Amino acid sequence: MRITELLTKETINLSLTSTTKTGAIEELVTVLDNAGKLNDRSEYKKAIIKREEQSTTGIGEGIAIPHAKTNAVKHAAIAFGRSKSGVNYESLDGQPSHLFFMIAATEGANNTHLEALSRLSTILLKDEVRKQLLEASTADEVLNIINSYDQEEKEEEQSMAGKKQFIVAVTACPTGIAHTYMSADSLKAKAAEMGVDIKVETNGSGGAKNVLTAEEIENAVAVIVAADTKVEMNRFNGKHVIETAVADGIRKPKELIERALKQDAPIYSGSGKSSQESEQTGRGVGSQIYKHLMNGVSNMLPFVVGGGILIAISFMFGINSANPDDPTYHPIAEALMTIGGGNAFALMVPILAGFIAMSIADRPGFAAGMVGGMLATSGGAGFLGGLVAGFLAGYLVVGLKKVLAGMPASLEGIKTILLYPLLGIALTGFIMLFVVNKPVGALNTSISEWLSSLGTGNAVLLGIILGLMMSFDMGGPVNKAAYVFGTGLLANGVYEPMAAIMAAGMVPPLAIAIATTLFKNKFSKQDQEAGKVNYIMGLSFITEGAIPFAAADPLRVIPSVMAGSAVAGALSMMFSIGLRAPHGGLFVIPLVDGSWLMYLLAVVIGSIVAALLMGFLKKPVSN
Repeated sequence: MRITELLTKETINLSLTSTTKTGAIEELVTVLDNAGKLNDRSEYKKAIIKREEQSTTGIGEGIAIPHAKTNAVKHAAIAFGRSKSGVNYESLDGQPSHLFFMIAATEGANNTHLEALSRLSTILLKDEVRKQLLEASTADEVLNIINSYDQEEKEEEQSMAGKKQFIVAVTACPTGIAHTYMSADSLKAKAAEMGVDIKVETNGSGGAKNVLTAEEIENAVAVIVAADTKVEMNRFNGKHVIETAVADGIRKPKELIERALKQDAPIYSGSGKSSQESEQTGRGVGSQIYKHLMNGVSNMLPFVVGGGILIAISFMFGINSANPDDPTYHPIAEALMTIGGGNAFALMVPILAGFIAMSIADRPGFAAGMVGGMLATSGGAGFLGGLVAGFLAGYLVVGLKKVLAGMPASLEGIKTILLYPLLGIALTGFIMLFVVNKPVGALNTSISEWLSSLGTGNAVLLGIILGLMMSFDMGGPVNKAAYVFGTGLLANGVYEPMAAIMAAGMVPPLAIAIATTLFKNKFSKQDQEAGKVNYIMGLSFITEGAIPFAAADPLRVIPSVMAGSAVAGALSMMFSIGLRAPHGGLFVIPLVDGSWLMYLLAVVIGSIVAALLMGFLKKPVSN
């Protein structure tokens, strides 16, 4: 079915006069009613408003698509309305809406109607279509615009019909706990909805699962790599590869799948760049740096988590129980401290630097990065020095590869075995020893001393800032920046910010769980069921559990959880709570430095504040 079979001259109004959401809905319902498309105007309008109460249909970019499927509709139809001045439609981007497509579907609407509506949504994503619709002077012109692009979409669908619609994907996030699997589930669910075969490999904390085979990659139309950390890419040589952030797999699965089916991506050449040099990986320099950093952080975390918890357990025997000269000495405490602090923690910075360098320069960069990280640790440059060492070693080895590229092919093997490690380690080592360690060490010491000497007021302010960062994008770059800041300070013996960060990170999912329990009239039954899982995710410090709720209602949910996280972070700092383990949630609360009851209170208060704000801000929904 063509879109113009549903959208006709009789259902077009190019001069909406209302400036409010309610007024625009009234005008569009009138258009449909006057065209004889409705059985019961009042019931249809109620159905439209009921849908708006669940979440706005103002999708942004100046577009609103109010819709309802009800027996109050006589004939399936689309009404188009245009407002030159714009309508405050509570759109997701906060901007006025100018183009309105009100969809009236009968109770028994079939797939042909749904396919037409899907094509309409795709057409409206194009900037030129929106521009032409804003400038159209007659109803016939509107129909011609829609008709021409509808024809293009149908031709593209038909051209794709003869191809095997099979795509493969890889998802990976730095911690490999939540984003990895949420992104995979989102892609699989959307692919099933679109009738597309997909296989998704997950590179989580437990290693790669559902690993793609060479045959599957060969048969795939294209590859989606939704990752914020390093993924083995050479296996995709010669395939159309879409590289994007792991969060895009959660938020934009349809867009990614459509791009893959259309092969709207450069061909990967197997050299770390696509065949289209100008696009490279399709991500900016900042994104690439973030990706290298997160590769280091993701590989460092097991050492920090394991070592930190072992250190915390050792303190349960007594704060000085690992010291043989102290009256509270216990051999088990000493063993725990030796394993956790003397070894696991000691490897933290070298591992960080080594894997950053490896992400940049592949395996030839690893040795130089590790040695640079060791020098940063022994030279007092600490975590900051490790960051410098990782990027320094990685880009030095990339430079060496270019300098040595002209060597005879017969000497290719000697480069990897001898020249890259020899020159990479030597150059990185000399620069770390004579250029980096001293100034970065001084900076590192200054930051640690400043944080340790913070007064209560400044400490609370820092807790508020860290709390806001943890909930701003819930697992995204801002959240990870706060988390990396906290884990870095652990190596310097500053533990309070990490406690504030974990408390703040537990709040969003716990707040969602509490809100869906207390304010059932503000959430659908499906959301209420999903909310129960967030008790577990929140107690486990998996902030990402709140993402689906935030994505569905960002203007109300995100400010609420940010406020609650800020409260939790501030209270944690005010209570002078320290935490040596950067993960674990409820399971490591008894290991905190300070009162674990006060720490738990900070988490509970922050969660309740966020839940109450959501209950106040969200509108009731009809189940």
